[in-house]
Amino acid sequence: MSSYGISDEADLSLSSMEGVSMPPAVEPRGKRPAPAPSLASGAAVAMGVALASYAIHYLPFVPFRIVSEHGIRRPISASIIAILAGVVVGNLFRLPDGVSLGCKAMVRRLLPVTIVLAGAGLNLTDLAAIGFTALAITLLCIAVATASAFYVGRTMGLASKTSLLIGAGTAICGTSAIVAVAPLIEAEDEDVTLSVGTVNLLGILLMFMLPFLGGALQLGDTAFGIWAGTAIHAVPQAVAAGFAFSEPAGMLATLVKLVRVTLLAPFIVALIFLYVRRSQRQQVTVHYSRLIPMFVWGFTAMAILNTAQFFPALVFRLAPWLPVQSFTIPLSTTLVEAGNYILTFVMAAMGLEVRLQQLTSVGGKALLVGSIAAVVLCVTSLALIRILLRW
Repeated sequence: MSSYGISDEADLSLSSMEGVSMPPAVEPRGKRPAPAPSLASGAAVAMGVALASYAIHYLPFVPFRIVSEHGIRRPISASIIAILAGVVVGNLFRLPDGVSLGCKAMVRRLLPVTIVLAGAGLNLTDLAAIGFTALAITLLCIAVATASAFYVGRTMGLASKTSLLIGAGTAICGTSAIVAVAPLIEAEDEDVTLSVGTVNLLGILLMFMLPFLGGALQLGDTAFGIWAGTAIHAVPQAVAAGFAFSEPAGMLATLVKLVRVTLLAPFIVALIFLYVRRSQRQQVTVHYSRLIPMFVWGFTAMAILNTAQFFPALVFRLAPWLPVQSFTIPLSTTLVEAGNYILTFVMAAMGLEVRLQQLTSVGGKALLVGSIAAVVLCVTSLALIRILLRW
């Protein structure tokens, strides 16, 4: 059983889209977190799905290959194909429990690596003109998402705790935010199950929908990166959607999303004063040092190193009788490409974890509240980008 009394099978499926393993940042005193699953044999299946996804990605016809006057584009990224293929394989075939546990362990270990490597392609000087604006958009979106979920839920008769958890998951970082907030408000098992299922299901839909909507709206890389980073629920969903649009959009989406993750700490502090202190609830232990995961610092460090041009270029000198006698590969480009390959593998493993039966069991009222909050968040973010960045 999970730490909130949810069955292991449900917890495995409902938390599958978050993908980042962290010790509980907030927990009732005296309650210990459930042990993490051990690494099992899911890597081979995930690798097979990832390789098949690359084969599909490089198919020589529309919509996988589009030829225009600007060159050849492949608009459907391998990572998006991998997670979709993983969902299909995982739900069509009865996979052993060891495969699912192995995929879960691989996701939690490798996703932070992909995020850190993505930082190697980010030049912070390029963000100087939009840094404060992106932060302002992020803060406003967090407030709007939380308030809309809470008040829409109360209007529709949904339990206030469920509404607040849906708001936290929508506004900050999906399952991680829900798990952090739940002990503060003494949420029941049903509140946690409904909110986690709702947020993850809607996050999956946004991950697939936003790249296509961004193309239809003719958003630039900067506009879409901020939109994906501020509007999509969980870290891996935002990263996958960003890189599905373009590599620059993916890097910016990752950065903006990680800023949202770091804002979980002040969000928890505000909740303690606004909700917990006012309601005089039981005491809880808040581990503030755990609210910002280590991969955030790794991503930032890589971005700083790239901005300072610390990464060298690898120069290969070949035999003089060859047509090409030398070529250069920037180390930063190599690290980013390596991260992209790992991301595709992680997305395949993540898709193999998803159980549609569990996701479709989410309550209708909770799903409606979460959908309204997600739409309000997407529209608000897009409007702010249009007004403040004039895309």
